[in-house]
Amino acid sequence: MQKIRTVGLTLKSDISDREEVVERILRVLESEGVKVLVDRKRTKGLSCAKNKKQLKEQSGVDLLVVVGGDGTIFRAVRELPDISVPLLTINRGGVGFLAEVDIGEVETILPQLLRGKGVRETRPLLAIDVFRGKKKVFSGSAINEVVIAQGAIARLLHLQTSVQGEPLATYRADGLIIATPTGSTAYSLSAGGPVVHPRLRALVLTPINPHSFTQKPIVIPGGDTVEVEVLERENRFVDSEVSLTLDGQVYHKLLAHDRVVTSMDARHVTFLRRREDTFFATLRRKLKWGENI
Repeated sequence: MQKIRTVGLTLKSDISDREEVVERILRVLESEGVKVLVDRKRTKGLSCAKNKKQLKEQSGVDLLVVVGGDGTIFRAVRELPDISVPLLTINRGGVGFLAEVDIGEVETILPQLLRGKGVRETRPLLAIDVFRGKKKVFSGSAINEVVIAQGAIARLLHLQTSVQGEPLATYRADGLIIATPTGSTAYSLSAGGPVVHPRLRALVLTPINPHSFTQKPIVIPGGDTVEVEVLERENRFVDSEVSLTLDGQVYHKLLAHDRVVTSMDARHVTFLRRREDTFFATLRRKLKWGENI
């Protein structure tokens, strides 16, 4: 593994004890002799970081340390100009399913990872394009999922869905989730979808509150392209707002007959882990998998 000489540091802005947290992390990084660049916007007001050089667009670093929950990770990935830079994630959010290190482990685990004792794990990204007629009106990417859902008005959507050009179903539902294996433990799981191991190259299609018992979640090959057209319904009392959301953070309004085309991105996100295949341990620790609760 490439020697880590320069580390970038970004974090969730509203961590209550962020001065203490950042100071602990900086102390470890400095003791290991690495150069540290900080996200000035999100370390503003922290005395421990005021003399550090600024992390500019997360470029020129061998490792990006992300302090927060999964949402902070999604934001950091979107801001990465070079997506090949590995991420080391320290949990200071909620469940933090993607996080590798808890804050209490920083002094013991972080030095080991900086010394090359970790492993790199790649996770796939989704590539999403929206077409209005022949014109592409939106492009984006997601680690967890793309969600097509209704807005404030509770009315069923009609989503005509095909896979590799072959008709699959017209979902009559509150929405549809298209998830990666990484996202299979997030919104898709809450909506009744299966857990998929992250080493599998697959996509999960999970309808949200479908109006038919025959419309269940389905797992398809990861190399397939999914196209969803928002159909215009008959006998509408009002126009319902339909939204496209990526990882719960990026929003785009959809119109009738817009087509959402989703496939695996050629790029991957890389995480620095302490050991290979911690997925089952993560299920047990963070989702209480198999416990009687």
